[in-house]
Amino acid sequence: MKVLYKFWKNNRSLIVFIALMSVFRSAVADWYEVPTSSMKPTIEQGDRILTDKMAYDLRVPFTHISLLKINEPQTGDIIVFDSQAADNRLIKRVIGVPGDTVSLVNNELIINGKKLNYEHVQNNIDSVDKVEILNTKKHTIRIANVPSQLAGFETITIPDDYYLAMGDNRDNSADSRVIGLIPRGELLGKANKVIVSLDYDNYYIPRKERVLLSLN
Repeated sequence: MKVLYKFWKNNRSLIVFIALMSVFRSAVADWYEVPTSSMKPTIEQGDRILTDKMAYDLRVPFTHISLLKINEPQTGDIIVFDSQAADNRLIKRVIGVPGDTVSLVNNELIINGKKLNYEHVQNNIDSVDKVEILNTKKHTIRIANVPSQLAGFETITIPDDYYLAMGDNRDNSADSRVIGLIPRGELLGKANKVIVSLDYDNYYIPRKERVLLSLN
């Protein structure tokens, strides 16, 4: 006991700081390292994403228990969630909210009977980048030149407390087309901006142009 007391006395400031930081990261804001290309070109591999954990709920720290619902996810939001189906933490874009009807035909979305508008941006070696206008919000998506099995699905109606989420790299994303709809209780927060980005293909050198980059 004396040893523990001495340790506490000598290190209490550090211990309290670590405890408070842990609570802050659990309930208020945290960063998420993106290890895959499923959100390209919006999010790059190596991006550290700032996540607002109070965007939708006030939660008990270190749990998914909601004390107070603050807001509901909106179409176009980029969300971070703990997926039980994927057994992993994922980051995707909200495509459909409760009550929406959604279908996908040749990688073009039809929401509530209205086909979205798309604008060509550029051709890549094996893909095409397009601007997708979703709920008046513009963001860039990537479509493979050779369509995958993910390029279409039949009309689905989103039930209460569930969301349809997809990656911006449409033919290379294990999202709601693979793991199913996202339960609201799995949400961790809303992705707001890139804090820092490390280029995995260039000796992990930071990408200066992506520091504090806001996400659309």
